[in-house]
Amino acid sequence: MIRLRPVQPDDMEFLLRVYASVREDELAPVNWTREQKDAFERMQFEAQTRFYEENYIGAKFQVILADEVPAGRLYIHPRPNEVRIMDIALLPEFRGRGIGSALLNEILDDARAAHQNVSIHVERMNPALRLYERLGFCLQEDKGVYLLLEWTPLKTEVAERVG
Repeated sequence: MIRLRPVQPDDMEFLLRVYASVREDELAPVNWTREQKDAFERMQFEAQTRFYEENYIGAKFQVILADEVPAGRLYIHPRPNEVRIMDIALLPEFRGRGIGSALLNEILDDARAAHQNVSIHVERMNPALRLYERLGFCLQEDKGVYLLLEWTPLKTEVAERVG
């Protein structure tokens, strides 16, 4: 069973592990010691956390639980006409199990019912890009390393009627 719960102060080390696991491939070719990589990841994680807290007032910071075991994080920022997925990330051992797809489908179902768009920034080389495209997200803006993708209920409804 998959469920979400709000982030608690004692989740920070777990959330750092999730963050570091996403950065692993990026840092693999860097010729640093494990200690240097750990310090860099902690510094980047803390900066990202501060940025999110300062710039996304009202955001929901949640831990993803799979059978009550912490598996990842989901950060969303509800807006008047849109839901921004700030981050969705799973530890490697939980990837490929349909957890991310299930959560995204739930977000899209809620957005469809509320007539809201859903957007996400994703790195160009992120393997999850294919999942977002399959779910109906479309490119809105190419920002170099990052792509801004958007899902709209209207486009999905038209595609379902036509298809």
